[in-house]
Amino acid sequence: MLVQKANAGSKNKISLEYASKIAVAGLRKHKMEFDLIYTSLLLRAHQTVDVIANGMNYSNLPVRCHWRLNERHYGNLTGYNKREMADKFGEEQIQIWRRSYDVLPPKIVPENPFYCKIRNNPKFKNIPEDIFPDTESLKEVIARVLPLWECDIMKEVLKGSRVLVVAHGTVVRALIKHIDGIGEKEITELNIPNSVPCVFEYDLKTCKRVNKMQYLADEEYVKKEQEKVAKIGDYTTGKMI
Repeated sequence: MLVQKANAGSKNKISLEYASKIAVAGLRKHKMEFDLIYTSLLLRAHQTVDVIANGMNYSNLPVRCHWRLNERHYGNLTGYNKREMADKFGEEQIQIWRRSYDVLPPKIVPENPFYCKIRNNPKFKNIPEDIFPDTESLKEVIARVLPLWECDIMKEVLKGSRVLVVAHGTVVRALIKHIDGIGEKEITELNIPNSVPCVFEYDLKTCKRVNKMQYLADEEYVKKEQEKVAKIGDYTTGKMI
């Protein structure tokens, strides 16, 4: 599994460089091979898939794209810098919206500059109208992701397929909470380091997890990136999209 959390513009270029230097290096070092890739419908995830595929010399590897792996919908915070929102609502409130299990940010409104871009995006045409989100907490992301995980991805894993999931920060948090059975309070403290692959292994006979989750990067680097993710950052950090 691999987190991909790039933003638009120059930040996306930096994140793609991380994907090349950190993700590909970790996968190569541990001699990881895959039969199938799952990812979201978002461009930055597709770009990361391309970086990994090129770096690992994968050719014609099947890629399945699904809306259930899209990044969390941050409601009316969408499109705004985290520091700007912290100045407006206070750091404590922003961190509650970012890190809590079930506290929803304000719903996105038509006046939000990203409202029409999201609603009218042709990539999202297959999302049922009755479940098209206008805001999400981690709880809603888990409910959205689990059907794909349990009915599709895990079926491939238990058939023996080596699966790589290229997703986004909150989606990976949601999956790790489910896989490791992390509590609602404890999950608020989990920070996913950007572009660092993490490995889950399963026994195909018992269909159960074996070994602990493993990050494919230096321990000090992982810790540094986790601390960076936990912070709100300054006015140059990524937007909440």
